[in-house]
Amino acid sequence: MTLSVRPYAADDAAALWAMLKPVFRAGDTYAVNRDISKEDALEFWLGSGHAVFVAEDRDVLGTYFVCPNKAGGGGHVANAAYVTAAGFGGKGVARAMLVHSLDTARAMGFRAMQYNFVVSTNTRAVDTWLRAGFEVVGRVPGAFNHPDHGYVDAFVMHKPLVSDGD
Repeated sequence: MTLSVRPYAADDAAALWAMLKPVFRAGDTYAVNRDISKEDALEFWLGSGHAVFVAEDRDVLGTYFVCPNKAGGGGHVANAAYVTAAGFGGKGVARAMLVHSLDTARAMGFRAMQYNFVVSTNTRAVDTWLRAGFEVVGRVPGAFNHPDHGYVDAFVMHKPLVSDGD
């Protein structure tokens, strides 16, 4: 597979919804309404301040966005979210998007990346982020109502993007 990552374009909307819909409908990784409409899902993903990208190898196989985690005094910390197309988990798509997102966040001037709400049962994502140098800096007990496991913890994960003194 020859994967490339590029900025989202308006004609990617159908492919984006095709990826988001099953993930949001499953309700096991994102804290969004499981019955979210296409319009609301696209508005969420393409939200104001989001730099949105797609990963492709002929077809769009993944997407991510990066944005400020908070405004004002917290605006130097990035946040990001990722979705991989069905059938392409474990094939390096998420890892490629992660590397690209960290490079993009650095280029945008962010000093760190933080994920505010990583569902603890999403072990593939947790393991990927840990291998990439993220640390679990917080645990919110029972924060996510998982459709199969009930109330499970959510992690706050953080990774510096610059060394102290930069």
